[in-house]
Amino acid sequence: MPGFEIFGEEERREVEEVLETGVLFRYGFEATRRGRFKASEFEQDLSRRLDVPHCLLCSSGTAALCTALAAAEIGVGDEVVVPPFTFVATLEAVILAGAVPVFADVDATLGLDPEAVERAIGPRTRAVLAVHMCGSMARIDRLVELCRRRGVMLIEDTAQALGATFQGRPLGTFGRMGCFSFDAVKTVTCGEGGAIATRERELFERADQYADHGHDHGGANRGLDGHPILGTNYRISELHAAVGLAQLRKLDSILATQRRNKATLEPFLSRCKDIMLREIPDPAGDSATFLTFFLPDLERAREAATELARAGVADRIHWYDNNWHYVRRWDHLREFRTAQRSPHHALGLVPQLERADLSQSDAWVGRALSLPIKLSWTPAELERIGAGFSSVFGG
Repeated sequence: MPGFEIFGEEERREVEEVLETGVLFRYGFEATRRGRFKASEFEQDLSRRLDVPHCLLCSSGTAALCTALAAAEIGVGDEVVVPPFTFVATLEAVILAGAVPVFADVDATLGLDPEAVERAIGPRTRAVLAVHMCGSMARIDRLVELCRRRGVMLIEDTAQALGATFQGRPLGTFGRMGCFSFDAVKTVTCGEGGAIATRERELFERADQYADHGHDHGGANRGLDGHPILGTNYRISELHAAVGLAQLRKLDSILATQRRNKATLEPFLSRCKDIMLREIPDPAGDSATFLTFFLPDLERAREAATELARAGVADRIHWYDNNWHYVRRWDHLREFRTAQRSPHHALGLVPQLERADLSQSDAWVGRALSLPIKLSWTPAELERIGAGFSSVFGG
């Protein structure tokens, strides 16, 4: 991880094919583009990969989340259950929709705890936004059953888990919509990009319209398109799609390398004292982008992070102290510092995020350290990292 480690001739060739036409926009210009539609081709390949009938590329994973919420008709005053351990874009998308995020704790998977979600669902809950963090899955089977029983929509944020599966089925295809990211540090990268996957034609059409100013894409002449709804510009460019198209075709190789490297390192940790590996509901489906483990408590996790850096295992993350991915550093969200007056301010719907009791999440995330798995590691580097684990933790 990530795909930028293996940029090569494949990406260059796809980009050059776009530049040869001079058409960087994903729609129209049929007379000059020589039949080259990289975004459409990427969508078709991704649909086959995920075994779903509909995929829509967007300009980012954040755009995909915003578009999915719009397609689901989630808006002002609705509530969406979210985890406190995610990338901040998950909450931004809910807030930009005018909806109210409601936290539910994570468990040993570092995904939503279904029992906590059950408690968080209320009369205004419209959706649960399950996030598959660090390349592995939340308890997605239980979340599917819970959402079906409670009559709320399940949407998956699969930004960090492209290629992961649960019981052979790709993550991002269990909910009514799944969102993906192809940004600079994802398993497959476009530089900037995202996607929505769904089995439902109606949701796809509404998302397709919303992400392109309401265009219905009903014919060859873009200027004659109908506009069933208002939308915005969340389109991907042909250049970004071209890079992602080449990257997606490398996904099997990327996953094989990640899994091999992670499998090499896990035994070092298994032999170490006071280490608990993250719970993975289906280990065979792990995309292996991270090796995540728990220390006995927060203090020891902080100490270990420093000691691992000194031992040369520098690419480790203590999520609890991370500015981007855990709620305790999101002061701007807790204080609801928006750029302009929002519907929440106007209608008295400002979310009281600081009131949430997240002690269970604090306990799990505070103890967690993650090592991003690189594609470029040599056997000697893997041995050195393993020795670093042994020197810090014993074993």
